[in-house]
Amino acid sequence: MNETLGVLDTAGERLEITCAIPWVADLIAEGAADELVRDGAGASLDVRVESDPSPFDTRGWPLVTRGAWSRGRQAVLENACTSGFDIHVDCSSSVARFTFRWRPPARDRAAARLLRSRFHLLARCALIQYPALWWAGVRGRVPLHASACTTEATTALLAGQSGVGRSTLVLREVEAGSRTTGDNLSVSDATSVWGLVEPMRVEGGNGRRMPHGRHEACLRGRASSLVPECVIVLRRGSSADAELRPCSAQEAARDLVTSTYAAGELRRYWAFAAALAAGTGVGPAHPPITEVANALAAALPCRTLMFARSPQKRLSQILTADMEVEACA
Repeated sequence: MNETLGVLDTAGERLEITCAIPWVADLIAEGAADELVRDGAGASLDVRVESDPSPFDTRGWPLVTRGAWSRGRQAVLENACTSGFDIHVDCSSSVARFTFRWRPPARDRAAARLLRSRFHLLARCALIQYPALWWAGVRGRVPLHASACTTEATTALLAGQSGVGRSTLVLREVEAGSRTTGDNLSVSDATSVWGLVEPMRVEGGNGRRMPHGRHEACLRGRASSLVPECVIVLRRGSSADAELRPCSAQEAARDLVTSTYAAGELRRYWAFAAALAAGTGVGPAHPPITEVANALAAALPCRTLMFARSPQKRLSQILTADMEVEACA
C-alpha cells in the first residue's frame, strides 16, 4: 500500500511523493533534507514508488536505446542511472508521473549493499533530483552548478568548479542569517534561480558520511528562488587575503557552463534527460545551458573572488567592502 510521504518544492517544481517500500521512503526523506511537508496543492510532478517487483509491460513498444522504450508521451527506463530502479514516465497530462519499481540486477544489488553512500546518492538522483531537473527543463529552466545567496550588499550567483569551497562560503553566510537556494545545484531561466533541494555536504556535518571527509547536514535559511544581482566566480587564490578581481561576461559564462558539465552530481543526468526527451518527445533535446549562462553573465556585473590562504572573510564582508570602494572611486 502506498504511503503519502508529502510534498517537496525543488527546482521550481512541486513533487507529490508516495512510496510503498519503507526503506525507500526513509531514503527519500533523508534526501529531501527536512523539506518534505504534508500539505500542499498544485503538484506538477507525481512521484510514486511501487512495491511490485515485476517489469513494466513494454510489449509492442519501440526501443529508444538500450534499456529504454517509448509509446506516445510515455517512456520506460530500466535500471535508471544504475540505481536499481526501473522508471515508467507518463507526460500525457500537465502533471508528469514518474512510477518506480525496485528491480536491481544482481551486480547493482550487491553494490547497493557494499557502497552505501554511493548507492544513496544514485537513488536520490533517480527518485527525486533528476525527475525534478528534467521536468524543470521541460518548463523552461536549465540546470546549473551554481547557487544564489543573499548578502548584506547584494544577491550573488556563486559559480565555481567542484571543490573550490563554495559550500563552506555559503554555510558561513547562512549561519549569519543570509538565505540561499542551496550550496550546489540549481536551475535558472536566465532571470531567477531556483535551488535543487538536497543535503549540504560539508566538513563538520552530523549526517551521513560522504566522500572527501565530509558529512551531510540540513540547510537552514533555504530560499526556494532568488533573483541574482551579480555573478561571482570562485577560484582558489594564494594571497593572504581574499581578493575580488574584474571578470568578463564571457569568462563568467564559460565558468557556469564548464562547471555544470563537469559536476559529478550531474554525470548521469545527461543520459537520463536525453533518454526521456527521446522517449517522450517532450522538452528540449538538450538543455540550453550555454544560452542561459550567456544571458545571466551579460545582464549582471561579474567578479572573480580569489580565496585567501588563511580562513576566509564572509562573502558579505568582501562584497560590502568592494561596493564601498566603488562608491568612493
